[in-house]
Amino acid sequence: MTSSPDPIGWGILATGKIARTFATDLALVPGARLAAVGSRSAEGAAAFAREYGDADTHAHGTYAALLADPAVDVVYIATPHALHLEGARAAFEAGKHVLCEKPLTLRAADAEEMVRLARAHDRFLMEAMWMACHPVIRELRDELATGRFGTPLHLAAELGFRVDAPPTGRMFAPELGGGALLDMGIYPLTFAHLMLGEAVELTAVASLAETGIDLDVAIAGGYPGGAVASMHASMSSWSSRAASIATDLGRIELHGDFHHPGSAVFTPVGRPDQQVVLTGREPVIGVGYGNEIAEVDRCVLADLRESPLVPHEQTLTLLGQMDGLRQQLGIRYPDDPA
Repeated sequence: MTSSPDPIGWGILATGKIARTFATDLALVPGARLAAVGSRSAEGAAAFAREYGDADTHAHGTYAALLADPAVDVVYIATPHALHLEGARAAFEAGKHVLCEKPLTLRAADAEEMVRLARAHDRFLMEAMWMACHPVIRELRDELATGRFGTPLHLAAELGFRVDAPPTGRMFAPELGGGALLDMGIYPLTFAHLMLGEAVELTAVASLAETGIDLDVAIAGGYPGGAVASMHASMSSWSSRAASIATDLGRIELHGDFHHPGSAVFTPVGRPDQQVVLTGREPVIGVGYGNEIAEVDRCVLADLRESPLVPHEQTLTLLGQMDGLRQQLGIRYPDDPA
């Protein structure tokens, strides 16, 4: 299947907002095509296929039918967080590779089970952390590691926007993994992990909703080499969506939303004339989802089972961090262990 010169056949499982953005970028990736879409209704699948696919895109009124489609090589799982493990299990059993929306699952133990299933079925699995595949983020991480910008000592990142949804909506439901931490907080946590390494210590404070999920969360982190980070996530207010890194030689600012920036600019202290501007070593495909799609295609064609850009260990580490933060904050989901 993967040795064929034919395009990689993608199947999209669920047809919500993020699936539509993903499908738009998928159409821009050479060597990839939307082979099929699966929805909870035949009408919804057909409408999605007409808008984002081509004449040969299959529309399935059930997820099971999508997974049984031989034209599908890779399944993109775009369901709510709590349904990811169920969808991935079914996809692996059907012999499909999986790109699963972030966070991979609600908790680290479930993510460990998903990784185990991928290995048992010898299938590729990657969390859809598109930021880690973004050309500017990749170049910044590489350049920072060389030491040319100095030693990073403080990182700041925030991501938030007002969620105008009813109290019964997914974002407010503990059983669906609602809250700012899993939807927004995963970005600053991942950014800090990519730039500073694995956190040594994380501490958080939060404002909680009546349903028990976090509306706003502030995280302080300690990282290797004495670096510290201040990170914020909100679903009740409009943040700057900015990030910066202070080093002993100057300052790095990300221009635009930090999780898909237009550029990263290093300004050495006292020498603004010697700024270094990073714009990525390859083009951004679409809004950036295309780059993660291209990375999955590359890995599948190379017969890899995980991506070096979003390795399983990184995904498990970050989910473990969020487990610990939720425990600190008293945020519980229905299936959490006692």
